[in-house]
Amino acid sequence: MANTIRIEGSNRTEFGKGAARRMRVAQQIPATIYAGGTEPTFIALPMKETTNALRRTNALFELKYDDGSKMAVVKDVQRNPVKRQIEHIDFLEVRAGEKVVVEVPVFVEGETKGAAVAFVDMQNLEVRADVTNLPERIVVNVEGLADGEKVLAKDVELPEGSELVIDDPEDSVVTVEVPKEESLEPEIPTETPAAADAPADGDAAAADAE
Repeated sequence: MANTIRIEGSNRTEFGKGAARRMRVAQQIPATIYAGGTEPTFIALPMKETTNALRRTNALFELKYDDGSKMAVVKDVQRNPVKRQIEHIDFLEVRAGEKVVVEVPVFVEGETKGAAVAFVDMQNLEVRADVTNLPERIVVNVEGLADGEKVLAKDVELPEGSELVIDDPEDSVVTVEVPKEESLEPEIPTETPAAADAPADGDAAAADAE
């Protein structure tokens, strides 16, 4: 299947922080596969291979373990806030022909007119797509767009087989405008420090008289 990543792991029977720590020392990542209406499956996955695989957006995983295998998509990834190391992965079991809702990152291509620049208003769009054909990115073409023009959600060209999931199709996904330039002229103080500290004429005369 297109965009499918196969990883071989193993069942896990130990739980808790201590067990998870030992697994990470052994270069394994604890993971859970959730399925509607059935008990979740607890597995351990090879750290390096899995970490590299997660760089792919919305990939379909074929997870093999001791007594079986499941097709799944990533539901959640927990990372160490300091080391950014993956600490746990939640997967959602899926089946061929099933459609799921995923977040897809938005990218821009093309040249705008003049000094106008394209600004991405929505970094991700939710779409519904077949699990065997989940999109990795959505590309918005801004070729020839001028200052003040927008690309609305309803006008975005989606990957084949994908359906946009959004509350308001009139929401702006990309805005094209000329950046506002801040003034480069330095501010002129109304009173220089020297002038502020200088004595008045009368004060100066009094000082000379002392």
